[in-house]
Amino acid sequence: MAYKVKLDIFEGPFDLLVYLIEHAEMSIYDIKISEITNQYLQYVEHLTRRDTILAGEFMVLAASLIEIKSKMLLPRTVMDGSGDLLEDPRSELVQRLLEYKKYKMAAEALTEQEELASRIFTKPKEDISIYTENPEISLNIDLSQFVKSFETFLYKKKKIEEVQREYTKVERQRMSIEARIEQMKNLFRGKKKLRFHDLLEGETGRYHIVLTFLSVLELIRLKSVKARQAVNFGEIVLTMGDKDMPQDKGESDDDK
Repeated sequence: MAYKVKLDIFEGPFDLLVYLIEHAEMSIYDIKISEITNQYLQYVEHLTRRDTILAGEFMVLAASLIEIKSKMLLPRTVMDGSGDLLEDPRSELVQRLLEYKKYKMAAEALTEQEELASRIFTKPKEDISIYTENPEISLNIDLSQFVKSFETFLYKKKKIEEVQREYTKVERQRMSIEARIEQMKNLFRGKKKLRFHDLLEGETGRYHIVLTFLSVLELIRLKSVKARQAVNFGEIVLTMGDKDMPQDKGESDDDK
Protein backbone atom coordinates (compact mmCIF):
# COMPACT_ATOMS: atom_id res chain seq x y z
CA MET A 1 0.00 0.00 0.00
CA ALA A 2 1.54 3.31 -1.09
CA TYR A 3 0.87 6.50 0.85
CA LYS A 4 2.70 9.64 1.91
CA VAL A 5 3.63 10.65 5.46
CA LYS A 6 2.40 14.22 5.88
CA LEU A 7 3.32 14.75 9.53
CA ASP A 8 6.52 16.70 10.23
CA ILE A 9 6.97 16.04 13.94
CA PHE A 10 6.77 12.77 15.90
CA GLU A 11 7.39 12.30 19.60
CA GLY A 12 10.03 9.67 18.89
CA PRO A 13 11.06 6.86 16.54
CA PHE A 14 8.44 4.45 17.90
CA ASP A 15 5.75 7.08 17.42
CA LEU A 16 6.63 7.22 13.73
CA LEU A 17 6.76 3.43 13.44
CA VAL A 18 3.34 2.98 15.05
CA TYR A 19 1.96 5.66 12.73
CA LEU A 20 3.28 3.83 9.65
CA ILE A 21 1.93 0.45 10.80
CA GLU A 22 -1.54 1.76 11.67
CA HIS A 23 -1.94 3.78 8.48
CA ALA A 24 -0.80 0.81 6.40
CA GLU A 25 -3.56 -1.20 8.12
CA MET A 26 -1.10 -3.88 9.18
CA SER A 27 -1.42 -6.14 12.18
CA ILE A 28 1.18 -5.27 14.78
CA TYR A 29 1.77 -9.04 15.17
CA ASP A 30 2.41 -9.51 11.44
CA ILE A 31 4.44 -6.49 10.30
CA LYS A 32 5.45 -6.37 6.66
CA ILE A 33 8.96 -5.48 7.66
CA SER A 34 10.26 -4.78 4.16
CA GLU A 35 7.54 -2.26 3.33
CA ILE A 36 7.66 -0.53 6.73
CA THR A 37 11.47 -0.34 6.70
CA ASN A 38 11.51 1.36 3.29
CA GLN A 39 8.91 3.93 4.36
CA TYR A 40 10.68 4.52 7.67
CA LEU A 41 14.02 5.11 5.92
CA GLN A 42 12.42 7.60 3.55
CA TYR A 43 11.22 9.66 6.50
CA VAL A 44 14.58 9.42 8.29
CA GLU A 45 16.36 10.58 5.13
CA HIS A 46 14.03 13.58 4.95
CA LEU A 47 14.56 14.27 8.65
CA THR A 48 18.36 14.04 8.36
CA ARG A 49 18.41 16.86 5.81
CA ARG A 50 16.64 19.11 8.29
CA ASP A 51 18.20 18.19 11.65
CA THR A 52 20.98 15.61 11.99
CA ILE A 53 20.95 15.66 15.81
CA LEU A 54 17.19 15.11 16.00
CA ALA A 55 17.45 12.27 13.48
CA GLY A 56 19.97 10.39 15.63
CA GLU A 57 17.52 8.34 17.70
CA PHE A 58 15.42 7.68 14.58
CA MET A 59 18.51 6.25 12.88
CA VAL A 60 19.07 3.81 15.76
CA LEU A 61 15.66 2.28 15.17
CA ALA A 62 16.28 2.38 11.42
CA ALA A 63 19.37 0.19 11.96
CA SER A 64 17.28 -2.26 13.99
CA LEU A 65 14.69 -2.43 11.20
CA ILE A 66 17.39 -3.11 8.61
CA GLU A 67 18.80 -5.86 10.81
CA ILE A 68 15.36 -7.46 11.16
CA LYS A 69 14.79 -7.13 7.43
CA SER A 70 18.06 -8.93 6.69
CA LYS A 71 17.19 -11.72 9.15
CA MET A 72 13.83 -12.17 7.46
CA LEU A 73 15.68 -12.99 4.22
CA LEU A 74 17.57 -15.88 5.84
CA PRO A 75 16.13 -19.39 6.22
CA ARG A 76 14.22 -19.76 9.47
CA THR A 77 14.48 -23.54 9.84
CA VAL A 78 17.08 -25.36 11.93
CA MET A 79 19.82 -26.90 9.79
CA ASP A 80 19.92 -30.19 11.77
CA GLY A 81 16.94 -31.48 9.79
CA SER A 82 14.49 -31.44 12.70
CA GLY A 83 12.31 -28.91 10.87
CA ASP A 84 11.94 -26.59 13.91
CA LEU A 85 11.43 -22.92 13.15
CA LEU A 86 13.69 -20.27 14.62
CA GLU A 87 12.17 -17.42 16.61
CA ASP A 88 10.57 -14.71 14.48
CA PRO A 89 13.06 -11.79 14.20
CA ARG A 90 10.13 -9.39 14.61
CA SER A 91 9.15 -10.72 18.06
CA GLU A 92 11.27 -8.34 20.09
CA LEU A 93 10.13 -5.36 18.00
CA VAL A 94 6.48 -6.36 18.43
CA GLN A 95 6.87 -6.50 22.22
CA ARG A 96 8.54 -3.11 22.29
CA LEU A 97 5.77 -1.61 20.15
CA LEU A 98 3.07 -3.09 22.39
CA GLU A 99 4.77 -1.65 25.46
CA TYR A 100 5.07 1.72 23.75
CA LYS A 101 1.38 1.78 22.80
CA LYS A 102 0.35 0.77 26.32
CA TYR A 103 2.28 3.60 27.98
CA LYS A 104 1.25 6.08 25.29
CA MET A 105 -2.42 5.32 25.92
CA ALA A 106 -1.84 5.68 29.67
CA ALA A 107 -0.13 9.05 29.12
CA GLU A 108 -3.04 10.25 26.96
CA ALA A 109 -5.52 9.16 29.65
CA LEU A 110 -3.56 11.03 32.33
CA THR A 111 -3.37 14.13 30.12
CA GLU A 112 -7.14 14.01 29.60
CA GLN A 113 -7.69 13.69 33.36
CA GLU A 114 -5.36 16.63 33.96
CA GLU A 115 -7.35 18.77 31.52
CA LEU A 116 -10.60 17.80 33.22
CA ALA A 117 -9.15 18.53 36.65
CA SER A 118 -7.95 21.96 35.50
CA ARG A 119 -11.59 22.92 34.85
CA ILE A 120 -12.73 21.89 38.33
CA PHE A 121 -12.57 24.45 41.13
CA THR A 122 -12.99 23.42 44.74
CA LYS A 123 -14.20 25.53 47.63
CA PRO A 124 -11.96 25.64 50.73
CA LYS A 125 -13.31 23.85 53.75
CA GLU A 126 -15.04 26.13 56.24
CA ASP A 127 -15.67 25.78 59.96
CA ILE A 128 -19.43 25.33 60.38
CA SER A 129 -19.27 24.15 63.97
CA ILE A 130 -20.87 27.43 65.02
CA TYR A 131 -24.02 26.23 63.27
CA THR A 132 -23.86 22.53 64.14
CA GLU A 133 -22.86 22.73 67.80
CA ASN A 134 -25.19 25.51 68.95
CA PRO A 135 -28.89 24.68 69.41
CA GLU A 136 -31.42 26.28 67.10
CA ILE A 137 -33.20 29.38 68.37
CA SER A 138 -36.95 29.40 67.90
CA LEU A 139 -39.26 32.41 68.12
CA ASN A 140 -42.04 32.16 70.67
CA ILE A 141 -44.77 34.06 68.82
CA ASP A 142 -48.28 33.07 67.94
CA LEU A 143 -49.82 33.12 64.50
CA SER A 144 -51.56 36.49 64.95
CA GLN A 145 -48.26 38.20 65.82
CA PHE A 146 -46.58 36.65 62.82
CA VAL A 147 -49.36 37.82 60.49
CA LYS A 148 -49.23 41.33 61.96
CA SER A 149 -45.45 41.50 61.46
CA PHE A 150 -45.78 40.33 57.87
CA GLU A 151 -48.47 42.95 57.16
CA THR A 152 -46.18 45.64 58.61
CA PHE A 153 -43.38 44.46 56.31
CA LEU A 154 -45.65 44.63 53.24
CA TYR A 155 -46.85 48.13 54.22
CA LYS A 156 -43.28 49.47 54.55
CA LYS A 157 -42.29 47.84 51.27
CA LYS A 158 -45.27 49.48 49.53
CA LYS A 159 -44.39 52.93 50.96
CA ILE A 160 -40.77 52.59 49.80
CA GLU A 161 -41.91 51.73 46.27
CA GLU A 162 -44.26 54.76 46.22
CA VAL A 163 -41.45 57.07 47.31
CA GLN A 164 -39.14 55.65 44.65
CA ARG A 165 -41.77 56.28 41.97
CA GLU A 166 -42.48 59.87 43.06
CA TYR A 167 -38.98 61.10 43.77
CA THR A 168 -35.78 60.97 41.79
CA LYS A 169 -32.34 60.84 43.36
CA VAL A 170 -30.45 64.04 42.55
CA GLU A 171 -26.68 63.74 42.54
CA ARG A 172 -24.61 66.65 43.76
CA GLN A 173 -22.90 68.45 40.94
CA ARG A 174 -19.23 67.61 41.00
CA MET A 175 -16.62 70.32 41.15
CA SER A 176 -14.55 71.27 38.11
CA ILE A 177 -10.77 71.68 37.95
CA GLU A 178 -11.15 75.47 37.63
CA ALA A 179 -13.28 75.66 40.79
CA ARG A 180 -10.84 73.42 42.68
CA ILE A 181 -7.90 75.62 41.66
CA GLU A 182 -9.82 78.64 42.99
CA GLN A 183 -10.19 76.86 46.34
CA MET A 184 -6.51 75.98 46.41
CA LYS A 185 -5.55 79.66 45.90
CA ASN A 186 -7.00 80.43 49.32
CA LEU A 187 -4.87 77.71 50.89
CA PHE A 188 -1.69 79.16 49.34
CA ARG A 189 -2.35 82.69 50.59
CA GLY A 190 0.38 83.70 53.01
CA LYS A 191 2.19 80.41 52.54
CA LYS A 192 5.14 79.57 50.34
CA LYS A 193 5.05 75.84 50.84
CA LEU A 194 2.27 73.26 51.21
CA ARG A 195 2.08 69.50 51.29
CA PHE A 196 -0.28 67.73 48.92
CA HIS A 197 -1.89 66.15 51.98
CA ASP A 198 -2.74 69.68 53.24
CA LEU A 199 -4.70 70.41 50.07
CA LEU A 200 -7.06 67.52 50.73
CA GLU A 201 -8.33 69.15 53.94
CA GLY A 202 -9.23 65.77 55.40
CA GLU A 203 -11.28 64.68 52.36
CA THR A 204 -10.64 60.99 51.54
CA GLY A 205 -13.09 60.54 48.68
CA ARG A 206 -11.56 59.19 45.50
CA TYR A 207 -13.06 61.89 43.28
CA HIS A 208 -11.78 64.70 45.54
CA ILE A 209 -8.24 63.23 45.64
CA VAL A 210 -8.08 62.75 41.87
CA LEU A 211 -9.53 66.22 41.23
CA THR A 212 -6.94 67.81 43.53
CA PHE A 213 -4.11 65.91 41.86
CA LEU A 214 -5.26 66.98 38.38
CA SER A 215 -5.55 70.57 39.58
CA VAL A 216 -1.96 70.45 40.87
CA LEU A 217 -0.81 69.11 37.49
CA GLU A 218 -2.57 72.00 35.77
CA LEU A 219 -0.87 74.54 38.08
CA ILE A 220 2.50 72.88 37.37
CA ARG A 221 1.82 73.17 33.65
CA LEU A 222 1.03 76.88 34.08
CA LYS A 223 4.23 77.24 36.18
CA SER A 224 2.19 78.63 39.06
CA VAL A 225 3.51 76.00 41.48
CA LYS A 226 6.49 73.67 41.67
CA ALA A 227 6.31 70.12 43.00
CA ARG A 228 9.03 68.05 44.65
CA GLN A 229 8.95 64.45 45.86
CA ALA A 230 12.06 63.25 47.69
CA VAL A 231 11.38 59.51 47.35
CA ASN A 232 9.00 57.35 45.37
CA PHE A 233 5.53 57.33 46.91
CA GLY A 234 6.68 59.96 49.41
CA GLU A 235 5.02 63.24 50.35
CA ILE A 236 4.61 65.75 47.51
CA VAL A 237 5.72 69.27 48.56
CA LEU A 238 4.37 72.24 46.58
CA THR A 239 5.94 75.68 46.43
CA MET A 240 4.93 78.85 44.62
CA GLY A 241 6.15 79.02 41.04
CA ASP A 242 7.34 81.79 38.74
CA LYS A 243 3.86 82.85 37.69
CA ASP A 244 0.82 83.91 39.69
CA MET A 245 -2.14 81.64 40.19
CA PRO A 246 -4.62 81.77 37.27
CA GLN A 247 -7.61 84.03 37.79
CA ASP A 248 -11.13 82.68 37.72
CA LYS A 249 -12.92 83.55 34.49
CA GLY A 250 -15.82 84.87 36.52
CA GLU A 251 -13.71 87.57 38.25
CA SER A 252 -13.89 91.11 36.93
CA ASP A 253 -10.94 93.42 36.42
CA ASP A 254 -11.95 95.38 39.53
CA ASP A 255 -11.65 92.24 41.66
CA LYS A 256 -8.09 91.61 40.59
